[in-house]
Amino acid sequence: MSIINVSNLTFSYENSYDNIFENVSFHIDTDWKLGFIGRNGRGKTTFLNLLMRKFLYSGSITSPYDFDYFPYTIPDDTMVTIDIIKGLFSTVQLWEVERELFYLKTRSELLNRPFYSLSKGEQTKVLLATMFLSENRFLLIDEPTNHLDMSGRKIVSQYLNTKKGFILVSHDRDFIDACIDHVLSINKANIEIQKGNFSSWWCNKQSQDNYEITQNEGLKKDIKRLQKSAREKAKWSFEIEAEKIGNGPCDRGAIGHRAAKMMKRSKNIERRQNEAITEKQKLLKNIDRADTLKISQLDFHAKRFVSLDKVSIFYGDKTVCKDIYLDIEKGDRVSIAGDNGSGKTSLIKLISGENISYTGNLYIGSNLTISYVSQDTSSLSGSLADFIKQYTIDESLFKAILRKLDFSRVQFEKDISDFSAGQKKKLSIARSLCESAHLHIWDEPLNYIDVLSRIQIENVLLEYKPTILFVEHDKVFCQKIANKSLLL
Repeated sequence: MSIINVSNLTFSYENSYDNIFENVSFHIDTDWKLGFIGRNGRGKTTFLNLLMRKFLYSGSITSPYDFDYFPYTIPDDTMVTIDIIKGLFSTVQLWEVERELFYLKTRSELLNRPFYSLSKGEQTKVLLATMFLSENRFLLIDEPTNHLDMSGRKIVSQYLNTKKGFILVSHDRDFIDACIDHVLSINKANIEIQKGNFSSWWCNKQSQDNYEITQNEGLKKDIKRLQKSAREKAKWSFEIEAEKIGNGPCDRGAIGHRAAKMMKRSKNIERRQNEAITEKQKLLKNIDRADTLKISQLDFHAKRFVSLDKVSIFYGDKTVCKDIYLDIEKGDRVSIAGDNGSGKTSLIKLISGENISYTGNLYIGSNLTISYVSQDTSSLSGSLADFIKQYTIDESLFKAILRKLDFSRVQFEKDISDFSAGQKKKLSIARSLCESAHLHIWDEPLNYIDVLSRIQIENVLLEYKPTILFVEHDKVFCQKIANKSLLL
């Protein structure tokens, strides 16, 4: 057992007035399998970069091991995959890589292919397999699930469960539950470590939040009662003191004693009130409120929105998917599932109106308005004001949704290209929620989006029950949302 120590870590980006981390201290056992959890933009990737010594910081980080980061950079993706591995990890043996790929249910023949020709899921598995062969390294694994389908996520999760010595950033609850034994969470006010998986951490967090909310309500009542009592005691003290100036003989000493006694009680009440206020200020700092979102769909003139009858899709001479039958009617929440490359994205692009070659019968209701969210948001850039004008959406509603999704007001002034991948995805989701449409079509909407925001999106879809067609590999999300599924 070895320990990674983080002591008094403080860091902020250049030209930023706010610290990302301030006097943060904790330690990590190098045998732990840590799940790293936190809202988008809280600093998860920044912290991994600090461990990699990519930025200057104050405080100290000490580790008996060096760190490796996933995904690591491939110098030339046209090279044969095994040659890339040998160039980066000279001590790794071919049989070791083949063994790890066997555990990942991946064919070793792909090692003899150019790296660029591998699917994104295959690339992910090769990178992970190679990293775990390096000795005396602690692995920093940043969102490995983004290019994995549901079956691929299950395989990689089972694989990681057999390993140890890593920090894993993932927002897929089912995935992370199955392969970690500790949680490292970036909260609003601190960083903390708990033993267990995501489900146990989430249960503990909800209990703590509910406890603090209850305590806060009680303290607010106490403060109000104490304020009223303090005012009354002070008023009585002054009234009694005033009796010494009244007409006729009086025992000024006794009256003064009563006034002083009453003033002392008032001071004690004030002290207790200040203590209650101090205690109240300690509460609610780490509560991430998953405020309710809204979605409003237009009423369509017909029950049936879309119908596919024996539809097959082609790219040139290649058949992407064939003989698809699907009806989308009002209130349907349709999940499209299937392995990578099975044609999920091609199918929803076809329904969204893109020019894609197909055979069969495709019916799309006349004047059907569709709000489409692409899985790729990397090209988003420019100001938020220009984004709002481009899509002609209500600015107040749009910004209100972003605030509920944990955007700070400072973010509104930044260029969108500076947003994290998760924040860009939230931008697209918020835009779609604002748009007036009959049908929403979302392609992998949850990629890079944090767990709390996923729960908010789930809740709005369950509450308002919009007509929606979506592709998503988050198993929990699909089970909760879909009332109809299409398997390719």
